Amino acid sequence: MARNEKMAQDDTDTSTGRGSLENLERVGKGTAIAETIFGLVGRSPFFAEFSREDISILASYMDVYRAEAGRTIIRERDGGDFMLLVVEGYVDIYKRTMRHEMQHMTTVGPGMTLGEMSMIDGEPRFANCVATEAVVFAVLHRDDMAKIILDYPSLGSKVLVKLVSMLSARLRHTSGKLLQMMEKY
Repeated sequence: MARNEKMAQDDTDTSTGRGSLENLERVGKGTAIAETIFGLVGRSPFFAEFSREDISILASYMDVYRAEAGRTIIRERDGGDFMLLVVEGYVDIYKRTMRHEMQHMTTVGPGMTLGEMSMIDGEPRFANCVATEAVVFAVLHRDDMAKIILDYPSLGSKVLVKLVSMLSARLRHTSGKLLQMMEKY
């Protein structure tokens, strides 16, 4: 079966709950991989200004999961109150087209985050995220983000500013691409 056909089949199979964290392998708390996360500092725009202590605190609010290749981690249109940080492996991002075909948008790897929009605004997921190989990722839930803001206001502010900056950069990039497409017509 072709990758996009498999992806489309997985996306429509809601009986298995694939794409929800409950059906993924939880491997522990983020504190166990805080040093690995710190090692991503040079490769991840999210952690550019984070100290070792910042990452250690943030990791203590996170859980770590593993997904095998081909496993849907986030499913388009599902609810979700968490974001994830890819620690090891790669994840393909797919968006369903108007013709209900799965369109590959990009691939992300270690140090990249996914699901920030839904964590922040509580709206349904924008795209499907599928492990291209075995992947390890850390998860931060909205409730834990709120706890960080209360317990460590400086760190909470730093995380929020990073999220807003990343989302703003993505919006600018997308707006630029849209403008280019509009100019062609």
